[in-house]
Amino acid sequence: MALPESFVLYIEHKLKSRLSPGEKANRKRMARVASVYTTPCFERTPEQIIRSNKAHNVKRPSITNKRIWASVERSSEQVIQEAMEEAIRRDPDQQRDWVVLVDGETSQLASIEAELKAQSLGATVIVDFIHVLEYLWKAARCFYSLDTDEIEQWVKGRGLKILQGKCVDVAAGMRRRATVEGLSQDRRKAVDTCANYLQKYRDYLKYDRYLEKGYPIATGVIEGACRHLINDRLGITGARWRLSSAEAILKIRSIRSSGDFEAYWEFHKKNERVRNHTSLYAKSQLLEAA
Repeated sequence: MALPESFVLYIEHKLKSRLSPGEKANRKRMARVASVYTTPCFERTPEQIIRSNKAHNVKRPSITNKRIWASVERSSEQVIQEAMEEAIRRDPDQQRDWVVLVDGETSQLASIEAELKAQSLGATVIVDFIHVLEYLWKAARCFYSLDTDEIEQWVKGRGLKILQGKCVDVAAGMRRRATVEGLSQDRRKAVDTCANYLQKYRDYLKYDRYLEKGYPIATGVIEGACRHLINDRLGITGARWRLSSAEAILKIRSIRSSGDFEAYWEFHKKNERVRNHTSLYAKSQLLEAA
């Protein structure tokens, strides 16, 4: 049976009420990055993802119509709105499945849910599985040394259960083990943080359903975009940017990454001619600039 295509939207968050990690007042600005693309639904099993290797790998379908953009001037809410508008332009009647991938930041989720409601849009919001694994690894270090085989097996085992839709059971199990082993409040901090995360976002961690429907569950597209779009240019050692200059660089790099540069360049040349040449002439006579 042919599976439907799905839209995927991802928005990199920027904290609203305080500085983001690593951000310093008046010295750093966090860029908001969004991507909208189309991909065929691709069914996988939890085992295929956790035990991914050459023997289990299945060729993934290619994504198409990818558009990426970033901004250091506009707010997270504005970038989210732009992403939704781009998706609506492509699929105004919502004939495809819409998927929104997020990293679990609270204000980001609130903005996305509010925009979906305001636009009367139906979409499946998914928290990126890679972010979940990061929390699992930190929790695992409370029980095992980093250089042992046991820590990897523990993470794989819990990761598999989460992919099977058992995130609440995983949260309860790690809390119980920390209590049985008598870990101090300080030592078990990462366990409680991970368990709280799994319980808080359990409605966005229904990976068993997502995999059955063929939805993506990780944000590799946007992670790659952040690297080559921003870090490789704006994050070089010693770089200093004015806000307007950084915004201009991000716009032109976004256009190129989206595959729209040739069309944009033709548009740019035509408008340059109008501004600098055609607009100065009337009835073949050169008008004096005001």
